[in-house]
Amino acid sequence: MESPTTLRDAVLWFADFEHCREFMIELRWPDGVVKCPRCGSEKVTWLAKARVWKCYGKHERPTFTLKTGTIFEDSPIPLEKWLCAAWMLFACKNGISSYELHRGLGVTQKSAWFMLHRLRLAARETGFNKIGGDGAHCEADETFIGGRVSNMHKSRKRRIQKEYGQKGNKLVVLGLLERDGEVRAAVSPTRDYYNVHEHLMSNLAPGSTLFTDEFDGYKGLTPNQFTHQVVNKLEGYVKGHVHVNGMENFWSLLKRTLKGTYVSVDPVHLQSYVDEQVFRFNHRDLSDAERFTLVMRNIVGRRLTYAELTGKVDSGPEMRPC
Repeated sequence: MESPTTLRDAVLWFADFEHCREFMIELRWPDGVVKCPRCGSEKVTWLAKARVWKCYGKHERPTFTLKTGTIFEDSPIPLEKWLCAAWMLFACKNGISSYELHRGLGVTQKSAWFMLHRLRLAARETGFNKIGGDGAHCEADETFIGGRVSNMHKSRKRRIQKEYGQKGNKLVVLGLLERDGEVRAAVSPTRDYYNVHEHLMSNLAPGSTLFTDEFDGYKGLTPNQFTHQVVNKLEGYVKGHVHVNGMENFWSLLKRTLKGTYVSVDPVHLQSYVDEQVFRFNHRDLSDAERFTLVMRNIVGRRLTYAELTGKVDSGPEMRPC
């Protein structure tokens, strides 16, 4: 099957439902045999007029579509728009805002925002192995995400600094990078010793050589697990091969996306935006078409409802779209 290589090709190609159908069948059922996502039965019939399959297994809801069992399930938005949205999001180096997607696809801004969060869920990497090991060089660093205290009104600035300190009420993101390899990043409640060490132990394989700055949170690492070397940024940013410039590079890419494209991100959703940039960074050597296909392979078995996204399921606070 032909496959598009540019955004223009993708828009033209996926404008035809038959092309979307062929792409999704090849993606979900590589052997070409369509199976019911609910019972696994191969006794199914394609109803072309309704664009659904009918399963002859004995269970409720015998019909299913290409969207059933994926992040697209129960969405009234056609696949022609969903596939173009996925291409646009992961082809753009700095992401795409919900307002831009709303104008480009002709959907509401609210729907575009929901679509983007569903696609970020598909890009989230789960069940990955630890990075590093066998003397691999890795870097660890942390950053703060949030509004600048210096830009706040004098009265609000005084109140925020009194309650949260000089940094204000910013969120902490912990990062870990294997040189010439992958990055791991996660939003953390604090950058205290416990949270920093928990992040390292969860993502870094024993035997790694770890480079950090002089921050106290990295002290006390078990010597028989990691070789720990420190660069003091007060003396210089590089000491031979000891530096954290790789992580600094990732932070600059993340903040360029957050500040330049998304502008205002609700703290509850920050991890989704971090996951998006982690995916884009880890697969930076792939072409747009390869990155798009990789994301689409992760759409099955994942589901995100609007109630879950906005916190209405557990009666959480209402979120502001970003």
